[in-house]
Amino acid sequence: MGSALAALLLASVFVIQFGLARGYAGAEPAASTLPNLQVIRATLDNGLRVVMSEDHTVPTVAVAVYYDVGSRNEAKGRSGLAHLFEHMMFQGSANIGKGEHFSLIINRGGDANGTTSNDRTNYFETLPANELALGFWLEADRMRSLAITQENFENQRQTVMEERRQRIDNQPYIPSMLRINELAYGDYWPYAHSTIGDMQDLIDAPLESVQEFFDTYYAPNNAVLSISGDFDPKEAMRLIEKYFGDIPSRERTPFVEPAPPKQTSERAETMYDPNATLPAFHLAYHIPANRTPDHYALEMLSLILGDGESSRLYQTLLKQKEICQDVAVGTDDRRGPDLFSIWVVMSSGHAPKEAQAVVYSELHRIAKKGVTARELEKVKNRVSAALVFGLQSNMARAKRLAESELYWGDANLLMLELDHYLAVSREDVQRVAKKYFDASNRTALDVLPGLPPASEEKR
Repeated sequence: MGSALAALLLASVFVIQFGLARGYAGAEPAASTLPNLQVIRATLDNGLRVVMSEDHTVPTVAVAVYYDVGSRNEAKGRSGLAHLFEHMMFQGSANIGKGEHFSLIINRGGDANGTTSNDRTNYFETLPANELALGFWLEADRMRSLAITQENFENQRQTVMEERRQRIDNQPYIPSMLRINELAYGDYWPYAHSTIGDMQDLIDAPLESVQEFFDTYYAPNNAVLSISGDFDPKEAMRLIEKYFGDIPSRERTPFVEPAPPKQTSERAETMYDPNATLPAFHLAYHIPANRTPDHYALEMLSLILGDGESSRLYQTLLKQKEICQDVAVGTDDRRGPDLFSIWVVMSSGHAPKEAQAVVYSELHRIAKKGVTARELEKVKNRVSAALVFGLQSNMARAKRLAESELYWGDANLLMLELDHYLAVSREDVQRVAKKYFDASNRTALDVLPGLPPASEEKR
């Protein structure tokens, strides 16, 4: 399942009324089919975008800072820097010691973390409502004055390299998750390389490149600050101005979208995985970027194919034929050119080609005959319920609003997402099934347990 739809189905939106922001320059209201979410948008003079969602249900506040930098922004030979900064940002700043960011929050009953993706880096904390100022102070201090020292850099470089060994290189099937992107995206560097980075690139990175990366991307005019929960918007804006207002903006380096990847014939490869116990395979098809009409239809198709035990591929591959252990289908939901991905783990004694034939047949059948009204109704109900209930927590709401503001320029667009999913018709699903699943648009990666035969190792 793709990340956007997974977020919908595993989280929910508090139905909140859009309110008119009063007294803040740049604040904008909107209307929506989700009528009860209050969203206030504002922009500081230094370019920091602010999104606020007031909700007094629970006496906590969530603070999320999203920086418009992910692994797609990395230069060749410098992969892994975006993820490295996820670690560096907890190593202290002018007024905060190494590791104190976590301890200050945990000692007040909160929690904090950060993540990196292809398209962004985020940092977030949940705090008691009366500790909102602490969250702002912590985030502003490291935005202004991160401690980029040789000691901190070397320590975190070793941490990331060990993380790669433990979480990627020595885990079953995980290396294939990286390889399928390399194969499918080819020369399209932003998404072909991994977020965690190449081991040699991490070894070769100088301290100067780390400082340059921070100076380029960790600026207020390259960030979104999102707050959700039990707070007063006027007081929050006063605190935001106090802690963030004097951080100088920097010249932005806009992301230059390369020419989209082109594929004219099927790409196929077999790789061996010494940590795997069963054969498996990936299939990837090039599809348009997120939030396009075809993408919504493809997301619905992915649910019909692989969401839950009643889905088509689960019923066929696991229940009827009993040749597979697991199946997952979804869009990858990148900001740029995307992939429709299928991942299948075979049962013992069965080869990938057996299940691949079933997948191709099912895609062809949908392209020819479409899907049933009941199938589409079921997945629409799933998405509707997820949108209503899935973002109930303050943190989930703060993250999704920040992402909408960062990616698409308006947090209010989150409230209109349900309309796009509900507008998908059976004809739309059949149309995209015809359009995107030709063999010439396909990348297939078989994963076999063990080491390659000696003859293949020599080649």
